[in-house]
Amino acid sequence: MTGPHLVPFQQIVVKVHSRCDLACDHCYIYEHADQSWRTRPKAISDEAISWTALRLAEHAKSHALPSVSVILHGGEPLLAGPERLRRVCEEFTAALEPVAALDLRIHTNGIRLNDRFLDLFDEFDVRVGISLDGDRSANDRHRRYADGRTSHPLVLRAVDLLRQERYRHLYLGLLCTIDVANDPVAVYDALAELEPPRIDFLLPHATWDDPPARPDGSPTAYAEWILEIFDRWDARGRPVPVRLFDSVFSTLAGGPSLTESLGLAPSDLVVVETDGTLEQVDSLKSAYEGAAATGFDVFRHRFDDVASHPGVRARQLGLAGVSRTCRQCPVVRSCGGGLYTHRYATGSGFDNTSVYCNDLKALVRGIEERTAPSSASPAVSDPEALQILQQDLTRYTLARLNEELGGRGGERWSAAWELASAIEETSLGLDEIYAHPYTRTWLHTCLDALREQRPDAVELALRLEAYVAAAAVRSRLGVPVRVGCPTGTLVLPTLGELRLTDDGGPCEAEVGGGPDEVLVTVPGGATLRVRPGEAGPGWRTPRRPGLQGWPGLVLEDVDPFRDCFDETVRAAGDTEALSRAWALLRDAAPEQAAEIASSLTTLTPLRSGGPSVGRHAYGALGISLEGSPEELAAALLRGFSRAKLRAIGEVADLLAEDGAWLHPAPWQDEPLPASRLLAGAYERVMLAPLDPAAAAHAFLALKALRDAPEPTVSGKRLIAALHTEAARD
Repeated sequence: MTGPHLVPFQQIVVKVHSRCDLACDHCYIYEHADQSWRTRPKAISDEAISWTALRLAEHAKSHALPSVSVILHGGEPLLAGPERLRRVCEEFTAALEPVAALDLRIHTNGIRLNDRFLDLFDEFDVRVGISLDGDRSANDRHRRYADGRTSHPLVLRAVDLLRQERYRHLYLGLLCTIDVANDPVAVYDALAELEPPRIDFLLPHATWDDPPARPDGSPTAYAEWILEIFDRWDARGRPVPVRLFDSVFSTLAGGPSLTESLGLAPSDLVVVETDGTLEQVDSLKSAYEGAAATGFDVFRHRFDDVASHPGVRARQLGLAGVSRTCRQCPVVRSCGGGLYTHRYATGSGFDNTSVYCNDLKALVRGIEERTAPSSASPAVSDPEALQILQQDLTRYTLARLNEELGGRGGERWSAAWELASAIEETSLGLDEIYAHPYTRTWLHTCLDALREQRPDAVELALRLEAYVAAAAVRSRLGVPVRVGCPTGTLVLPTLGELRLTDDGGPCEAEVGGGPDEVLVTVPGGATLRVRPGEAGPGWRTPRRPGLQGWPGLVLEDVDPFRDCFDETVRAAGDTEALSRAWALLRDAAPEQAAEIASSLTTLTPLRSGGPSVGRHAYGALGISLEGSPEELAAALLRGFSRAKLRAIGEVADLLAEDGAWLHPAPWQDEPLPASRLLAGAYERVMLAPLDPAAAAHAFLALKALRDAPEPTVSGKRLIAALHTEAARD
């Protein structure tokens, strides 16, 4: 039955023929522990084809799968012949067409591939992957006929066919089984020369009972071999995707694995044998006789029955499915404990590290060392880059709002959107609007309102007119912008607000002028002149306290979207305590003060509490302006550390699988997840000039995080920089 955590199958391997015309001595089907192929029919029957297609359509429909992949396999699937393969393609296409998109593939040794097969595959859009181990000497080491003859020329002929213009779209890629006795550069060059859409390098199947060959005895021979290819591939500009490398890149950055042989993603693959029996992943045949068996078949059982099988579930547990040793390893997110089969040992089953454990560690660390400087987000080390990426995020959010509105804003939205685009192309006026901390708060409020189908959602979005008007003023564009004022108050973000009607009734205004003097034409034709930074009748403008070394600071108590903090906002009031706290900070923590002055543009006074980080409001901090200079200075440092870490996390993935592990925290008894440990350490590094003990706690926490599994490449770069700073303090 379908369980609460059942992972549906999205990849179905269909064995259309159980024999092969080559005698590869590294084949897991014929040369390893499981010999069940001997008792199975050579070709899949019509009945098995029909039932498999039916079961797959049933499975896709019950799980609302958008697409499924069917991989035709063997043995050698081309031995099934064109007519049987046509029957397979027709049955699956007919069954899946009303339910889900069908991705048909075939994996072959290629020696029988010809125009007749390729015309059939073109008809059903079957993409072709070919097994090839490199140049002739490398390929001949294992991939020969039973009488010892080479298969290499015939495989090259098959690849040449696929590279023809009429079949090129069917060319899926090349699969290469690694043999460290081969020259890695020669292997890579031979494969790359064939211009495959992708190369898959596969570790030869092995277990602790039958470990892989290591001719020179090196515990990292396979990693060294692969890294030689990586260096060649990288030096030549990465001309072809290599799934192994792309998977490591993805997991190092906090993303998913792209291959079953690495990473913690749950297995979503099931195998249908030629007799209709349903089995687990094929590589298990390397472990022991019957390791892949489930006891199910397509005639009597659903795919959900197989998905509930304990052996399948074991490969869907993520971190919980690897050994205790693996769970504590810093590279486990990337290697995932290695391929499940490669963990097997008599007596302990699969509860072991991979037989390639040392290779996997060396491979992941080798790729990370080579690429970290260029792959880590600049936001973690460059405050200016962080600000630019934050502005880009606001631009993206505005584009999302335009898409979500779908024309519901009418002519008013269209006019404002077109003017925004014109300003974007001709001036920098919108940069200041995008940098305003509460612009993105407004955008997300609009998106939430649209999602919740609130009646005021469209009117809320039409505040874009006011943002565009403020940008036009700042740009000295000289074009008056019409702005709707539904509450009788004109709100110009970053500039101020002007009461236009005494009773709060709706009206419209035209806004022009420049940043020194804003011209507002009100109903009746009168033009009001207001100056940003100077109060006037009906005109409120954010205060600028003019702190030395922080000239751009604004005390924002006007913007309607400033109320995004946990505590209640208040009017700015007296700023004497802030001035004294800032003077203390500049003296005691000059580096931190300089960074605050360059990054924080806005303080919103709170009635009490804080410091508080607003929703999507980088550059702003909610803070009470009461208390001693020491208390307020510490609050500024704490608040800035929280705001900056949150902002970095919005544009760069710092941690993955957060919460899967708990780490000791030097400042408390209970262990913490990585995110809270990092936040606490970051805050203490920032506070170190005012509290020397904070640096010692931060140093220990960062040392633990440096060797933890959760940090991504960007996270590690941030942790390393903080660790150095904490050690210095």
